[in-house]
Order: sequence, then structure tokens, then C-alpha cells
Amino acid sequence: MTRALLIIHAWFTARAEAHDDAGQATAEYALVLLGAALVALLLIAWATGGGGAGKIGGLLDRVVDAITSKV
Repeated sequence: MTRALLIIHAWFTARAEAHDDAGQATAEYALVLLGAALVALLLIAWATGGGGAGKIGGLLDRVVDAITSKV
């Protein structure tokens, strides 16, 4: 996910430098931040409710069991 954001950032930076529209670049960055916030909120909603909570709990249980079995 981080790589995709870096690619988007590079694209917006190249567009801003090519067009010299500082206000437009600011608006584009704001839209990217809103999109990232939306993805984060959806991920949090999935993880705290529905099927995500059980999957994350099971993953953490497996990690702790694997660590304690090696000690």
C-alpha cells in the first residue's frame, strides 16, 4: 500500500512541476489524504467489527503460541 501512495505522490509532484499550478497541487494532495483516510477508516471498521476481529485475534494467538513454543 505504501508503494502505491509513493507512486501517486510522484505522479502528482510531476504534474505540479509541469503545470505550475500550486493551488491545483494542493487540492490534489488534499484528495489523496482524504482517500488514504477513507481506506484507513474502512480497515479499522473491518478489523473492529465483522470478520476482521476474529481473524486478527486468531493471528495474534498463533504468533504468541509460536513464540512460547520456542522458549
